[in-house]
This record gives sequence, C-alpha cells and structure tokens, in this order.
Amino acid sequence: MKIIKILMLLITSLSLFDAQATLIKVASLPNSTPPGNIAISPEDRVFFSVHGFYGHSVKVMELEENGQAVPYPNEAWAHKPNELGQGLNDVLGLNVDRRGILWLLDGATPTSNARLVAWNTHTETLHKIIYLGFPVTNNTSFVNDLAIDYSNNAIYITDVGSAKTSALIVVDLTTGQARRVLEGSKYTTPENLNMVIDGRVITLGDQPARIGANPITISPDNRWVYFGAMSGLSLYRIETKYLADNTLTNSELESHVVRYGNKPISDGITADNAGNVYVTSITDNSIGVVKPDGKYSTLYQGEPLSWPDGFAVGPNNQIYFTVNELHKSPVLNKGKDESSGKFAIYRFDAIAEATVGR
Repeated sequence: MKIIKILMLLITSLSLFDAQATLIKVASLPNSTPPGNIAISPEDRVFFSVHGFYGHSVKVMELEENGQAVPYPNEAWAHKPNELGQGLNDVLGLNVDRRGILWLLDGATPTSNARLVAWNTHTETLHKIIYLGFPVTNNTSFVNDLAIDYSNNAIYITDVGSAKTSALIVVDLTTGQARRVLEGSKYTTPENLNMVIDGRVITLGDQPARIGANPITISPDNRWVYFGAMSGLSLYRIETKYLADNTLTNSELESHVVRYGNKPISDGITADNAGNVYVTSITDNSIGVVKPDGKYSTLYQGEPLSWPDGFAVGPNNQIYFTVNELHKSPVLNKGKDESSGKFAIYRFDAIAEATVGR
C-alpha cells in the first residue's frame, strides 16, 4: 500500500506555528476507533492501536488505501482472545521492524501476563509471542510503548507502573530473556506536576495524574534510547550498549543515563537522524522538538491537535502522529466520554532526514 494514495484522498491543512511548513491530515477516524500509537511498515502500510481508555472492542487496525480502517491482523486477532487463544487483550504500543514483523505490546489482565505479540505482515501469520510475567512486570504494571534496537536485537519497553514503580523493560530477542531496569529511578518516575488541559487538572483514580516512564524512541543509528516520564520536564537518553548489557546493575545503568534536554508533559516521541527529538505536547495541543542543544520549541499548535499521542516515521522523511482527545476519555475524565470526534492521523516533514525503523 502506498501512503501517497492515502494523502491524495485525504489531504487537509491546519494553521501552523511555522508558516513555511505544512501539517497534513492523513485520515479522520470514527468515534469507534480512537487511535493510540501508530506504526508504518517498510512497504508503507499504516497500522495503529485503538486506545483502550475508551473501552472499544477492536484492538488494532490497518489504514487502507481508501482511508478506511479495518481490524488487523484479522477479525479474530483484532479482538479479545477467543477459546483458541487467538486475540489481543489491550494493545497500546506497536512497531514494525525492517523484516515486516509487527510487534504488538499487549497489556496484562487479571488472568494473563503482559506480552509481546509478533505478527508477520508478509505472510499474515503469527511469528512469536514473548510473555512478560513476574518479576519483569508486577501488579502495578501498565506496559506502554516500545522501541526496536537492531544492533543488539532487543526491544525496550516503558512500564508506566505506579508513581514509585515506573521502569524500563529490556527484552533480548535472541534469547527471549527480559529484565526490568531503572525501576523507581529519577529518570523513570513522574515529577510532582499537575497535568492541566482546557483549564482542568487531569485525574487518574480520583487523584491528580502523575504518570511515569511513557515516551520512548531510539536513534536511527541504534546508538541512543531516548525516554522520559509523561509527567516530567526532562528528556533523557542512554546508549544501547549499556541498556542491552545484562551484566550491569541498576546503579551502574543509572550512571550512564544523561539528560538530553527540556520537554513538556508529553505522550509520544521520535527522533530524526540529526538528533532532533519530536514530542507530542498534550497540555497545549501541540507538536514540538528537542534539538541537540537541549532546547525545546513548538513546531505546530492548534485546537484540532487535542491530545497528540504516538509517532511513527514514514517514507520520504515524513513523521506521522495520532490525535485522540485522551483527556476526555472515561479513564481520565471521571468515567465520562466527552470526546468530540477529533480522532485523526496527521503527518509533517521532519527537520532533517528521518529513518527510524526504516
């Protein structure tokens, strides 16, 4: 499937922070499919998770050439597991590797562990399942997003956990071994910041939301992993040679984490080849960038960008992201769904060449 065909059908422009650039709406999505994260395959197929905070039955979808979204991988696997074990519990993070394997980060339930479900998009068959049970995850875990490291054949996962238990999970794809690292560190736990959107303090479980390790991405050369707390004003990074090293203790790992720059309260991040890290800023309807000098600036801002969420790098140095009004979902809005139908996928030109995952 060619992304250009989708764009020809659905191009729409928004008011921009930078008048020289263009922000394009790739697709408007129905109320039944609020997008979570997004992934684009080497063949330019577009996949996205359906955010579980709205409670819809479908878990993952593919955006077709005509702009319509269909359940993916198929009807059985796109919904809760059936009696044959086919299906997904609650996917948020997803990513496609260079072989066309779609990695789905499937959350835990009271009766099943969190897991990585790998689906071959070429043969349309199940490739592998890696379970993330105790002690890699625990009873506070909420696995959120992932980054693929081709140099070390590893996947790195953010586990939001509780305010005290947020962590990263390192999965060795060669052995299947998984480790929980940096739990409770200053790099993964939230800061004491209120998340204020449209004049309202966002709550989670009747308390002001304090959300830890959430956004994560990897540099195109697979040298650096960037991450941070959603409720945090710092973007951190660590070299993959340390993160993938299973002989290092947590304290040794912490010594290799460095602060990369300033960021707002944010959900998703991605990076280009020049070290610019793009950020979905959720409290002010905007997309920004942390440049290599550590300074943050806004690229695009507008009311239609109501809770921009996940990123993916597409063809021709294009960066795609989802919008889902998550602060109006029942989980973050005291049980009420007050979304207004702004669910969408957008894209824009990267500042520099961008080839993450491609």
